Amino acid sequence: MLYLAYQLQSDIMTPIRAWASMAASSGGAPLLSDHPAMRNLTAVYELIARAGLTHTRPPFGIDKVTVGNREVEVREEAAARTPFGTLLHFKKDIATAQPRVLLVAPLSGHFSTLLRATVRTMLPDHDVFITDWHNARDVPLTAGRFGVDEYTDHLIKFLETMGPGSHILAVCQPCVAALTATAVMAQAGNPAQPRSMTLMAGPIDTRINPTKVNELAKKRTIEWFERTLTASVPLRYPGAFRRVYPGFVQLVAFMSMNIERHIKAHKELYDNLAAGELEKAAVTKAFYDEYFAVLDLTAEFYLETVQLIFQDHALPLGKLEWHGQRVEPSAIRKTMLLTVEGERDDICAVGQTVAAHDLCSKLRPYLKRHHMQAGVGHYGVFSGTRWEKQIYPILKNVILSSD
Repeated sequence: MLYLAYQLQSDIMTPIRAWASMAASSGGAPLLSDHPAMRNLTAVYELIARAGLTHTRPPFGIDKVTVGNREVEVREEAAARTPFGTLLHFKKDIATAQPRVLLVAPLSGHFSTLLRATVRTMLPDHDVFITDWHNARDVPLTAGRFGVDEYTDHLIKFLETMGPGSHILAVCQPCVAALTATAVMAQAGNPAQPRSMTLMAGPIDTRINPTKVNELAKKRTIEWFERTLTASVPLRYPGAFRRVYPGFVQLVAFMSMNIERHIKAHKELYDNLAAGELEKAAVTKAFYDEYFAVLDLTAEFYLETVQLIFQDHALPLGKLEWHGQRVEPSAIRKTMLLTVEGERDDICAVGQTVAAHDLCSKLRPYLKRHHMQAGVGHYGVFSGTRWEKQIYPILKNVILSSD
């Protein structure tokens, strides 16, 4: 009923938003368009038009990048594809080989384009690939299950596709999967195991400095999460009857953590539109265009993530298994490890990611590095000025020194 109720509300609002969008774009008669009352009314129409979610991936929009002293074209190519995700390659036509990096995007309700700024920063110096996860409501039941093991399988397959000598960089939730995949490959002596592994703001050990997110996960039973927060995909979509954790539920959870900030942002958007300050309004609109683009997760992946990472703490307690095989981070001996945390991160607190160093106990000291970035929250770890000016140079150095 959860998904059906959401779909009904969305269907009711669709014509209303369409009408408001038309009214906002018309802007009134030419002589009235600059009148304060008309600008106020147009701002109201635009806010109504934007009061909805999208369920398709926005474009990355990275067509060119400067490499050295010249501008080169960037083309998106699928290096590998499964029903659940694409290994997307940002291909550049340059003569010099660059370090190949697998950027592992979170599968937590938003599309991989959430890391657009990360990709753009890295492209001049690296051959960048990204895990472009698909919306689970568009994946037919015949494609099978997709849980934590299958997620890890994808990372291993993608690294093998990229070939030996690649690097892996995980942001937030997939840090556990990246560490798991690297450990499994090390245990098997897989030649495609990455040369460096960067874990940024990820929940390696959520027993340390637990956040509101961690406390919520511990507060309820896994049965409650399954009963209350998962639903069946409606018949109209290709993934009809697949059980999912809907992206709109995750978005509500994210927004409720900082609801005052989102209310303030929309009030400022209204004020900017009404005052004709369109450049300021464009910045806010671009952020929420991305933020309100949501994808559904398979129910099994969501529930296994909650249970294994946030409730059972399986990885730090040495109990995590991959297809029945015990995962041994101590098997990692050749992969350089960099962990990054944000001082003000209220989703993945300081101490939770650096815990990876203790788990990778057989790595020699010169293969370990940690950076705690002062003055940033969760998103500031992988986007914004401090990411570009302070965090990225460290990451670039780690990749170069291990390449």
